[in-house]
Formats: sequence, C-alpha cells, structure tokens
Amino acid sequence: MSDTTTGSGPGKLRGSIGVVGIVFLVIAAAAPLTAIGGALPVMIAIGNGAGAPTAYLIAALVLLVFSVGYAAMSSHMVDTGAFYAYVAKGLGESCGLGAAGLALLTYTAIQAAVYGLAAATIQGLVVQYGGPDLPWWMWALVLIALVAVLGYRSIDLGAKVLGVLLVLEIGIILALSFGVLVKGGAAGIDFASFTPTSFFSGSPGVALMFAIASFIGFEATAIYGEEARNPRRTIPIATYAAVIVIGLVYALASWAVVLAFGSDNVSDAAAADPAGLTFAAAAQFLGGPAADVMAIMLVTSLFAALLAFHNAISRYVFALARKGAAPRALARTHPKHGSPHVGSIAQTISATVVVGVFALAGADPVLQLFTWMAGLATVSILVLMVLTSVAIIAFFARTRLDTRLWHTRIAPVLGCVGLVAVTWLVLDNFTTLIGGSELLADILLAVIALFFVAGLVVARVTRQSRADVGQHRELTPTV
Repeated sequence: MSDTTTGSGPGKLRGSIGVVGIVFLVIAAAAPLTAIGGALPVMIAIGNGAGAPTAYLIAALVLLVFSVGYAAMSSHMVDTGAFYAYVAKGLGESCGLGAAGLALLTYTAIQAAVYGLAAATIQGLVVQYGGPDLPWWMWALVLIALVAVLGYRSIDLGAKVLGVLLVLEIGIILALSFGVLVKGGAAGIDFASFTPTSFFSGSPGVALMFAIASFIGFEATAIYGEEARNPRRTIPIATYAAVIVIGLVYALASWAVVLAFGSDNVSDAAAADPAGLTFAAAAQFLGGPAADVMAIMLVTSLFAALLAFHNAISRYVFALARKGAAPRALARTHPKHGSPHVGSIAQTISATVVVGVFALAGADPVLQLFTWMAGLATVSILVLMVLTSVAIIAFFARTRLDTRLWHTRIAPVLGCVGLVAVTWLVLDNFTTLIGGSELLADILLAVIALFFVAGLVVARVTRQSRADVGQHRELTPTV
C-alpha cells in the first residue's frame, strides 16, 4: 500500500478543486473586506487620498503582467511549492530553498498579523454587544483552534467554507459600492480618483505599498496545483481570474468610499476616523444595521484569510519535506482526507508560538503584532516575486519549451521591472509602514535577509547529506 494511503510516509496530495474553488481560496487570502474596511482608510489618510483606487489598478496591472509568465511556466510543472518551486526550477535548488525561506516567513508573518487584527476586532465586538472583556489572545487561540480543524481536513471542505464566506463578503462590498453610486455619493459622481493628479498627490508610494500588500496570497493558484482538476488548464485561468477580480473589486469599492465623502474631503475624513471610515459610509448609504453586519462580517473575512494562509503554509512545508529539505514526517498525507495533516499541525503550533510571544510581551495586537508582521510580509513577498520573475525569464531562456515572445520574454521582463519599482517604493516607505522606528525597520529587513540565507544553508547541508548517502551506498559491498 502506498504512503499516500497509509499516511506513513511522503505521499501525494489529493483533491478535486476547480477554477472557482482556487479563485475563492486566493481572494479569501486577499480578504477584500479587511482591505476595504481596514487598510483603505489608512491608505487614504497617509497615502495619496482620493487617488487610492488608481493604486489598486496599477498593482493589479503589474501583477497581471507578472502572471503571464507565471501562468506560462505553470504548464510545465505542477508542484505545491508555488513560488519556491518556480525559483528552484529557474535558478537552481539553492535559490529555490532561499525563496522557500522567504515564503514561509511571508505567510507566517501575515497570518500572525491577521490573528492579531481578528482577535482585537472580536474583542471589541463582544464588548460592544455586552459580552465579557476577555484578553485579545484568548480570542486568537479560539481562531487558531477553528483554523486547525478545517486545515487538517480535505482542501475541498476548506474551499467550500471559504466560498460561502467570500460570497457574503463580496456581496456586502458590492452593496456598499452600488449604494453610494446610485445615491450619487456626497457631492455627485466624479472620476478624480483615476486622474494622474490625484494618484501623484501625497505619498503614492505608500498607497502602492498598501495596494500590493492587499494582493498577498495570489500565488495560491499554483500552491493548490496538485489538488486541482486538470492543473495545466486550471492554474493559468485561476491566476488571471483572481488578479482581475481582486483588482476590480478593490478599485470599485475604494472609489465608492472616496465618493461617499467626496474627493476633496475624504483625506480629512480618513485621518479623523480611519477605523470607522468604511463603516460610516455603510451606515450613511445602506443604513445602520448594514454597518453592524459589515463589522461582523469583517471577522468572517479575517477568518477566511487565516484559513487560506494556513493552507498555504502547510503545503509549503509539505513540498519542502517531500524534497528532503524539511523533516520527512511533514510530507505525510492523511489516509482519508489526502491533506498535509502533519504540516497542518506543525503550522498550528508555529502560529500559537508567534502569537504567544507577542501576548507574553504585552504587545498591542493591532499597533504591534498586526503592523509589524504585515510590513515584514509585504517586503518579503515582493522580494520573493522579483526572484520568481527572474526565475521565469531564466527558465524559458534555458529550456526553450515555449517560444511565444510575449509570454516568455516581454511580459516576464516587464513584470520584473514593475515589481522592482514597487519594491523600491515600499523600501523607501518601510519605516512609515511599521510605525516610524528606523531601528525596528532595520531589524525586520535583517530578518528577511536571514531567512533567505537560512534557505541557502539548508540547501547546502541537504545536498551534502544526499551526496554522503550516495557515496556510502557506492562503498557498501553487496552480498
């Protein structure tokens, strides 16, 4: 009996998820309501004000161009390691494991950030409705437990849960958007948000930084390749669909929020009440109950993101273990669910540890846990995507498996240039993103470099270990 069946050793993931299911997983990780209700007001207040919707469109365009080469290369490989697997295929195993280090850091950090924000949000809602004022970390532990149960089981179940939550989430966002547009906003409908003047006002670099951060998780289209139906067709379609849907939803919803207060007044409104800006718009244009529903659905949005990130991390460690770069036990699959259940358990433990460290330190779940970890994840994922862009260019130049000029040369190069430009802007504004401490910014950037170097070291050690094993077998006499 195979290891996949027994769960006793490295196996193969099982699932039958289609294009729609994968798109749900990706958009769930992007957490649209969290982006519109939480990140957008800050983006407007300290970024480029009414020009925020254009920042989302630019981010989507850069990622869409990047996705051309990404999707083209997906036709030549199906590996649950996504960015890590692409970098390894294009630039070699050492760089691949360095990229894996960045990927694990990115998803671990962003998931910890979301646990902090979700726990603080639940704490506030419970107190608001007359419940007990429990410590935020207790709510975080409840969320960790729920995610652990769903993450342990088949990806098909997780996709169904995320699908339901996502339909509700997108529904309330579209209701707000159309409510504002139908009623004409605060001062009529205008398109100032999409003009160069608005985009370049204030700090467009900060706006782009938040916009790119809102797309974290879109590589999940390839992460689930092994569990997809007809992956060579499913992955490219899901990649394009996810980027386009996320970009359009963000642009539409952010434009509606701008119109709800007026292009000339939205910056002041966001600075005065960043936490309540979107919910105030919902109360005004949809009614008070709608704002209450949106606040509750913010929790489900955050939960959907947590589950999506949990699934991504567990599959990354599964891929690494199957390649021999992590303990082999992590490559086991569940005999019934076909899920990377050991990796899922390991991810649950790591999330508990990270959240526990911040809780024991008495850190604020939003100002410190969320802000620091989200900033760390943003830079890390950008570096990872730049590496992936270079790997795609190198792969097609070396193999000549695809000779389409746009798919294998022009689009990958343009995507790489765009990502490098965005990375430079983010680094230039990184101190602002994580709260203004230059020392903390330097420490977090050092952590990113450390994880990449750690991956290179692991590659060297595992390569030497395999060489030693091979040499031992050659020297061992046969009987």
